[in-house]
Amino acid sequence: MQRPIDSNLRMASTTGRLATAALWSLLLFTGPVRAQVAEAPVTEEIGSLPDTVAIGAEEQAPEPYPESAMDTESGEADAEAAETETGATGRGELPKARNMPLDEPITPVTVVEPATAEEPETGRNLVLLGTEVPPRTSTRLAWAPTQSFEGIYIATPVLVVNGVEPGPTLCLTAALHGDELNGIETVRRVLYNLDPGKLKGAVIGVPIVNLQGFHSGSRYLSDRRDLNRFFPGDPNGSSASRLAYSFFNELVAHCSALVDLHTGSFFRTNLPQLRGDLSNPRVVDLTKGFGSTVVVHSEGTSGTLRRSAVEAGIPAVTLEAGAPSVLDEESVSHSVKGIRTLLNHLGMTTRFSLWGDPEPVYYNSVWQRAPVGGIVFSRVTLGQSVRKGDLLGTVTNPITNVRTRIVSSYDGRIIGMALNQVVQPGFATHHIGIAAPRGQLSPTGAPPPGDVAAETTAGSDDGDNGSGVIAVPTPSPTAPVAPEDSHAQTLGQTEEEDEELEED
Repeated sequence: MQRPIDSNLRMASTTGRLATAALWSLLLFTGPVRAQVAEAPVTEEIGSLPDTVAIGAEEQAPEPYPESAMDTESGEADAEAAETETGATGRGELPKARNMPLDEPITPVTVVEPATAEEPETGRNLVLLGTEVPPRTSTRLAWAPTQSFEGIYIATPVLVVNGVEPGPTLCLTAALHGDELNGIETVRRVLYNLDPGKLKGAVIGVPIVNLQGFHSGSRYLSDRRDLNRFFPGDPNGSSASRLAYSFFNELVAHCSALVDLHTGSFFRTNLPQLRGDLSNPRVVDLTKGFGSTVVVHSEGTSGTLRRSAVEAGIPAVTLEAGAPSVLDEESVSHSVKGIRTLLNHLGMTTRFSLWGDPEPVYYNSVWQRAPVGGIVFSRVTLGQSVRKGDLLGTVTNPITNVRTRIVSSYDGRIIGMALNQVVQPGFATHHIGIAAPRGQLSPTGAPPPGDVAAETTAGSDDGDNGSGVIAVPTPSPTAPVAPEDSHAQTLGQTEEEDEELEED
């Protein structure tokens, strides 16, 4: 009777050993736990326990990272190898950005060998977001503010092209409002068509600053705040203020000039135009580089990226083009051409081409408003010149069929307008740029006496075919003021002026 029992015990012991051996063989190829598994003893004595318990105990895998394994020589060696692979030497050296062909975004990322003696790197290394970008390099980095849910926030892509020679650092930002798409496409086209081997200086492009709003198709952040009202930000403030602080200090602070791209807001569209504080000579000089583009004087709302950059000593303008939530090829093409002309004006590229006739500079602009609520139908187009008394559009009551006219209160040009839509009384429908009267022009930039046309189309003084910029404006008491009985308002004239009427 004893022999069958011994036979069963021997079979159970053999089965347990085989299962244990198979388990250890499998674990030996799992990587990080190799050292601790190799030292683990194999349980030999299982005869004193029931078969099921013995086998189950053998199948329990050891904990993946016991403290004892971290103290072993092999653990230290693995840690050193990991540091070597990631470039972390422990000596404060920055990782180098990989060079990648931005004009071929579908191809795999390739690492380019450092330049040889035959092609010396004469430019400068650009340190951005904790990464060193060598000369003659195109790469993608990532900006990730730290005040978000761990593991949930998606880093914002940052495109960088560092040229072969020293020069300015031009920053292009888009989609501070998540529903403004034209700027996204503009930044993409500019950055992906720059050759670092023919560029002086660097171009930093952030196609989508407000990823939260972009994902939801909204102008605002997820907390319904307008990111472009919180610059330069506060590290201890609200979520929007912390985002603004991080973006401003980690990216904008590296710029020598800034172009912030926007569109109209709330189903309004804009003629391609520059907004800038023309009382600042450095901003004036920046506007001269955009070719045939309308320029509108605007100091900018407090808290906007443009105004905060200027206050920090960085010349900045806003490039307005098109409407939100749609891609307009004509607006994008104009914006791309304007930025490429600016790169040439700044001496960063050598491409040169004449671009049409100079456009006017408007030191004054007004919004015509809907006198009643209803459905707006415009009768004018962007860029069209209008005279006082001209019909701009109508507002129709869909129930009573009563139609109310919107009439221009000034001579000027349509530089922005509402798309056909349902509006409330007082909704801003048509933005009219008004030519500056002679008394408002700066003596340094005023046209010759009697040259009326030149007052609004004065070319630049450096022979670049002009952007129509008059050097420095001087405020004048003769500036037009909207009459009380009209439905026009000068920007900033009333305390309750809609903030969305500003471009940024």
